[in-house]
Amino acid sequence: MYPNTTNGCAALAQVELATDGSRPELKVLDFDKDSDEFAQFTVAFPKSWNGSTVTFRAFWIGIAATTGIAWGLQGLSSGDDAEADAAFGSAVVVTDDSQGDATEVLVTSTSGAITISGAGDDKMTFFQIFRDVSDANDDMAGDARLVGIQLFFTTDATNDA
Repeated sequence: MYPNTTNGCAALAQVELATDGSRPELKVLDFDKDSDEFAQFTVAFPKSWNGSTVTFRAFWIGIAATTGIAWGLQGLSSGDDAEADAAFGSAVVVTDDSQGDATEVLVTSTSGAITISGAGDDKMTFFQIFRDVSDANDDMAGDARLVGIQLFFTTDATNDA
């Protein structure tokens, strides 16, 4: 994942949980509380993907806050010799609440169905994830740290042959 050029989240950072090397180090993207910030990543789904909707869960850390957050995800697929300069599909937002520990990994519930613009077999899919600070549940007064996401998709074939 990488921050967007315009309205991007903070640069990818490595957070050391213990200085003696005895614990995991986290790669995180910090999303500010004051405005929607964005990051992107790409996925080349297998041919067995049915080209339909996907869902996701966000893995995140609320930096010592016990309030809410809203994560949004949207996607766009582009195939061989096709235009990539197109609009993402509609965003779907999922909310969660922090438990207050600055190193506690939190996991959202599974989102609703995300329709990917131009979805289909043998395409590169561009995703954009963001913190939706205008969502009523997003009242966290500090940065939210995105650790990663889990994507769910449906297959319609037993293999990719």
